[in-house]
Parts: sequence; structure tokens; C-alpha cells
Amino acid sequence: MILLFAAALVAAPPSTATVATQVECESRTGIDAALCLGTFYAGAERHEEAAVQFEKAAQLLLATASTVGSPQADRALAAAGNMWIAAGQPGKAALALDKALAGSGLQAEQRGEALLDRARAAEAQNDLKTARARVSEAVQTVSGDPFLWYFSAALAVREGDAALAKSAINRALSLAPADPTILFEAGHVAHFAGDEPGARDYWTRSLAADPKGPSGRAAREALAMLGAPLAVQTTPGATK
Repeated sequence: MILLFAAALVAAPPSTATVATQVECESRTGIDAALCLGTFYAGAERHEEAAVQFEKAAQLLLATASTVGSPQADRALAAAGNMWIAAGQPGKAALALDKALAGSGLQAEQRGEALLDRARAAEAQNDLKTARARVSEAVQTVSGDPFLWYFSAALAVREGDAALAKSAINRALSLAPADPTILFEAGHVAHFAGDEPGARDYWTRSLAADPKGPSGRAAREALAMLGAPLAVQTTPGATK
């Protein structure tokens, strides 16, 4: 999502994060420099630095706006919120996203993705009520985003709602049936609902899809915790 906002704000620097790219961004001035650096730091996974730059850009945009508010500032604040989440600072993310959502600069899918980020920030702060409310709003514009349903399912598990968790993860699977992260969460939901065979199946598929990645490693650990499946023993010649 961060690149969606960045693309709407400024011509982004090259995708490869290099020293030369950083120098090129630093050669710019004002708003352009802040947006360029924010996008550069985001690509380099320097999340906190990216958030700071996007917030700086928003402040400069608001200071130079000829009318009340600035659509570009709203988008910069949404990008900052996304980066604060990645930096593990949900409180700062919530503040930036609330400011962004209070304006009129975020429309359609951009607003939906910002609402989803606001839900993520709330969940990280254990504010499940706000998280669910923001997810419900986001559904209106980004119902085709499998991550929305993935997050909704994980949130429902925290809320103790097995039926909602299963409904949400099924929507995610319908949109991205081979995604290893979604398959892992499907296993989590199945286990939460007491369906151990289902959990084993989803985790096995997640491991196969991402054997060396984070979802595959998590699936491998989950399968190890389940232990060996129970074998059905039959006796030759036994009658029913």
C-alpha cells in the first residue's frame, strides 16, 4: 500500500535502495525531498525514517495549502501511518491515520486501505472494538483485498468468534487460494474452531507453498505441535 500512496504524491526514486538514490533525494528541497526520502526509506525497509519523512511532507503541504486541508497531505499521513505500523509503533500510526482519514484526500481504495491500516493499529493496541469498526468500514471499498479478510479472520479469533473467523478466512481463500500466509491463518482458524484435520491440511499446504519463508516456518512449527496424525487401525477379517 505504501507505494500506492507514494505514486500518488511524487515521482518515486528507483526501486533499488542505494546510496546514490538517497543522495539524489537529499539533493531535492522541501516537500519533494521529504516525499522522495520517505519513498526511498520505505523501499529500504527503514520504516521509522520513512514515517518521519512522510509526516514532514504532510506538515509542509499543509503549511503551503491555499485552502483548508490538503489531499496530498492526507495521503502522506496515510503513508506515514503505514510505516509506523511496520516500525512497531501503533500509537503513532493511529494518530497519523486518524488525521489522514479526517480529511477528504483519501478516496475509494486509498481510503479503504487506510481504514484497514487503522484497524491494524487498533488491534496492536488491543482495541478490538475500534479494529472491528474500521474493518467494517474498509469492506465498503476494498472487499477484493484478500488481506482485509485475512486480517478480519485473525481479529475474529481474538474476539472469540469462530463463525466470523471461518467466514472471513473463506473469503480470503476464495481471493488468494495459494497464498501461504492466508493458508497458515486458515490453519489457525481451523484449529481455533476445533478442526484439527483441517488445520493440519492448511498448514501442510502453507508449508509446501513457502518451505523456506516465514509462513512455511510457522506452519512447520504448528504441525510439530500437533504431533503425528492418529492412524485408523483395522483388524483383518473384522466385521462391522
